[in-house]
Amino acid sequence: MDENEKLLTIGQFAALHGINKKTLMWYDETGLFQPAIINPDNGYRCYTYRQSPILETILLLRELDVSVSDIRAFMENRSAKNLKTLLEEKIAQLDNNIMHLQAVRKTVCSHHQNMVTLLTMDLSEINVIEKEEQCLVTVDIDKDTTFEKEVELITAETAKYRLGRLHDASYGSMIPVTSLQNGDFENYTGLFIEIPFLVQNRELANQFPDNQKNGLHIQPKGRYLRAFHKGNLSSLPLRYQEILEYTKRHGLTLCGCSYEKGINESVAMHIDDYIIQIEIPILG
Repeated sequence: MDENEKLLTIGQFAALHGINKKTLMWYDETGLFQPAIINPDNGYRCYTYRQSPILETILLLRELDVSVSDIRAFMENRSAKNLKTLLEEKIAQLDNNIMHLQAVRKTVCSHHQNMVTLLTMDLSEINVIEKEEQCLVTVDIDKDTTFEKEVELITAETAKYRLGRLHDASYGSMIPVTSLQNGDFENYTGLFIEIPFLVQNRELANQFPDNQKNGLHIQPKGRYLRAFHKGNLSSLPLRYQEILEYTKRHGLTLCGCSYEKGINESVAMHIDDYIIQIEIPILG
């Protein structure tokens, strides 16, 4: 007898494919996958090795969350064309899932780095760091923009990029360096959103339709002055004055905008514990 035609018990066939024999029984009962024969004397289900590729295809489709009804329809009309169509749909879904997981990982890593910063860095220090180019989503605001309007703008942008949850992105505000130098510490002109799959991926950002590129902002590569402010926002101007004095002492020229981002909202118990990270590009 051909080895492929030798009969295997349901237990042997299930073990061969790393599944429970109850799964095979359920497949049989639902008409999805039936044994080669059923022993007329004892009712035992028996399978042949030749059935293995078909079962593995079913198991793969189930792992890809293809519905039982769709698998049954495929089984009733198996063809290369139909399997190709099923797999193409699932490949597209997997690509979306991978992108989402990569975005979540970037977000988790960002939160983790924030906690490392909180635990290891002297928040009173002012440092010069190197940053890679980042692609941010921005919305324009001014002094007359209400908090409710800001929420509306942020909500619209996150919906545009299909973010399911607020934790899928980081948020901050932007104030021009010229305003800081003129002593205008309230002239915020934009809110920015760090969407993980756009950050450090300008090429991907350029693939979006024109109506989605309108709100994109390139945070340039180069040297940045980084400082932190802890406490009530009313004392933030004092921190900026310290930053401006620091730049004068060290002969640094700031440019562009200051990017402010809270880094400990999830663990700050009181407003006096709130910490803002400040990053400002250095010219040259």
